Amino acid sequence: MGAADVVPGVSGGTIAFISGIYDLLLESIRRINPTLIGMLRRDGLLSVWQHINGTFLVTLLAGIATSFLSLARLITYLLEFHPIPLWSFFFGLILISIVHIGKEVGGAKPSNIAAAVLGIGLAYLITAANPLALDPTPVNVVLGGMIAICAMILPGISGSFILLLLGLYVPIIGAVKELDLTIIGLFLSGAVLGLLSFSHVLSYLLKHFRGVTLSFLCGLMIGTLNKVWPWKQVLTTRINSSGQQVPLTEQALSPWQFAEITGQQPQILLALACMVFGFGLVWALERYAANNQ
Repeated sequence: MGAADVVPGVSGGTIAFISGIYDLLLESIRRINPTLIGMLRRDGLLSVWQHINGTFLVTLLAGIATSFLSLARLITYLLEFHPIPLWSFFFGLILISIVHIGKEVGGAKPSNIAAAVLGIGLAYLITAANPLALDPTPVNVVLGGMIAICAMILPGISGSFILLLLGLYVPIIGAVKELDLTIIGLFLSGAVLGLLSFSHVLSYLLKHFRGVTLSFLCGLMIGTLNKVWPWKQVLTTRINSSGQQVPLTEQALSPWQFAEITGQQPQILLALACMVFGFGLVWALERYAANNQ
């Protein structure tokens, strides 16, 4: 999940889903609520820890943090110097993930089809939208934290990309670099509020309307495939936290159009190999999750 979250446009929620821990993650987060205070007084800390699956959450967060520390440099390097193989890997990974999640939908019912179409449309609008320029006011920062964290746990939608679209990515990153505790505190408050409230909604939907909800999530992932397509032409750029100019909005091209417009090699065979590797990784995760169950 940490490796996926490093890449703009790829969601850690996708990895959680294909590795079989998505439902457990949502349920564990949902259990973090004010009732824990009464449980702590009545049954003690150990009962609270077991109730929220504390060991699972700490292990997961440790894995994400370890990935950020160990893979962030590598993935940043690959994004800059070898983008086609990297995007091909994630394209293959997400494509086969859609098939994997689609197995649990429960058939092509009208409600499932409508939910999938809605998800495709929403994701495409988000990934193709022009960035806003919101001022980093306290209200906007809190709302940005709420929206970004909700996107981060949805398969297919990247929280960092949402911040870019809102125009809050640079202010938030700048606040972290300068240790502006006011902005950091507001953003984290919004993230906590969004995570705790949204996890309740999503957990409820998966329990009572699982087929429709999974169809919507599949639609989200299909709609974001244009964001991870390997061959793209940069239309607009942004300045990242390091002061470098990096792509913001891009247009998908065929490999042959890419070669003609950019003058670069499309690396088709290497791209296909990386896509196949993404397929294989999801298959391995699926088998691993099935064996554990």
